[in-house]
Amino acid sequence: MSAFAFPAPPACPEAETLRLEVRTFLADALRDRPPLARAESWTGHDIGFSRAMGAQGWIGMTWPKRYGGQERSQLERYVVVEEMLAAGAPVGAHWIADRQSGPAILRYGTEAQKDSILPRIAAGECFFCIGMSEPDTGSDLASVRTRAVPTGDGYVVNGTKVWTSHAHFSHFMILFCRTGAPDAAKDDRHGGVSQFIVDLKTPGISIRPILALTGEHHFNEVVFQDVFLPRTALLGREGDGWAQVTGELAFERSGPERFLSSFTLLVELVRALGPAPSDAALVAIGRLSSHIITLRRMSRSVAGMLQAGENPALAAAMVKDLGALVEQEIPDIARQLIAAEPDTTSTRDFAAVLGYTMLHAPSFSLRGGTREILRGIIARGLGLR
Repeated sequence: MSAFAFPAPPACPEAETLRLEVRTFLADALRDRPPLARAESWTGHDIGFSRAMGAQGWIGMTWPKRYGGQERSQLERYVVVEEMLAAGAPVGAHWIADRQSGPAILRYGTEAQKDSILPRIAAGECFFCIGMSEPDTGSDLASVRTRAVPTGDGYVVNGTKVWTSHAHFSHFMILFCRTGAPDAAKDDRHGGVSQFIVDLKTPGISIRPILALTGEHHFNEVVFQDVFLPRTALLGREGDGWAQVTGELAFERSGPERFLSSFTLLVELVRALGPAPSDAALVAIGRLSSHIITLRRMSRSVAGMLQAGENPALAAAMVKDLGALVEQEIPDIARQLIAAEPDTTSTRDFAAVLGYTMLHAPSFSLRGGTREILRGIIARGLGLR
């Protein structure tokens, strides 16, 4: 391979009809939500809002109706996600369950797992976190050390997961860990790993907060100490964890959240510049807008590929890498254009949103896979390594 293709997604007039419905809903639901709260983007947490989205049929909306879905297209789902993020809606509670945990269960789960969990996700009443990263592991998932040792009627798990977003209010975790022989990883780093659906109320699980630079509690350390999981907790087949988890990455890395995390700041920047911006401001806003339009085109292309049943993991990695660059560039450009001290306590919306975004921007190139790892994946896909 020497280039990635981003074909135009298929026409979907239903999606644009849905867009108007979503905007009407958001105009009412978010009418009192201030810009600083909207800046939280997809990390904003509001259980009531998630349930309201579930009542609208906007969670798990591509899934079969028998599991609580609406059997809508990926492009219709894209419109809902895009409008929610652009408006700064607090979708964080159900975010991971809708984006990747639910689709993984739909693809690999047993009928009992699907029947028990998916309708609750679709209703906005069941939340998931991702058990991937570990101490000294980071984005190199092949080096995970958390182990599930088979017993007669299940598995016993020991190990630690870190940077686990929203574990403290999630009901379940999809755990990625080793199930093969202790020395097997030396010969095959990608073999002998499996996934489990873990009820976070299971005895032996400790959830400890990891506070962000802002003092916020999004991240957690999750410790497993002799945790027993029944065989019914296994997701898919034992030993197939690597293929399963890499199949999730196109869902995790390609959506509009990968270039809209700073969008509220861009909105406030345009407002602060006023009706007569300088030539330098016009150039800067035009350049950022062109970047976002291009990323949106690429991201919608991936949605179209997912709709067609493809696995565009490489294209998704490129969307994520380029998107993080733009997200991190927006606060830098905003500071160059307007002389304002970043301050989350400011009564000026621009200064408050600027302060919030600057404190969170370093994480944009870490979450979902670090920049260096992503570029290695892209280079390998292009045949450069």
